[in-house]
Amino acid sequence: MTRGEAWFAHVSNLLVGGTGVVYGWMRYFAEPPDEFSVVNHPWQPDLLYLHILFAPLVVFSVGLVWREHVWKRVRSGFRARRRMGLTLTAVVFPMIASGYLVQLTVSEGWKDVWIVVHVATSCAWVLAYLVHQLSPRKTLNP
Repeated sequence: MTRGEAWFAHVSNLLVGGTGVVYGWMRYFAEPPDEFSVVNHPWQPDLLYLHILFAPLVVFSVGLVWREHVWKRVRSGFRARRRMGLTLTAVVFPMIASGYLVQLTVSEGWKDVWIVVHVATSCAWVLAYLVHQLSPRKTLNP
């Protein structure tokens, strides 16, 4: 993985993760400015739009690093930081799918299911990404 690809992955994860965390806080923990408000914070709709706008960047970054970083290490048996890498691999697809399904679903019951799946897998993604980045590095050269 090149330095540019790594930076693109870090920045896209920061943008999407940051807007997602702030939006989640606004949606579930902030108090509305008045009792008749449909949003809990005036910036809540804007944060949702930014999160949806930035989300394809993470999808693209996963595709960008898949072959030369992820798949290369899986096939070679490289063990360093493998647990978090496999966790990232396991949660990325349900995280992406549930993010799109939240937007497409019209049934309130299914929408709630996709929100729970998206929040759970997104939290797992952010935590695993941070641990993966902060753990010691080893080279792939045999």
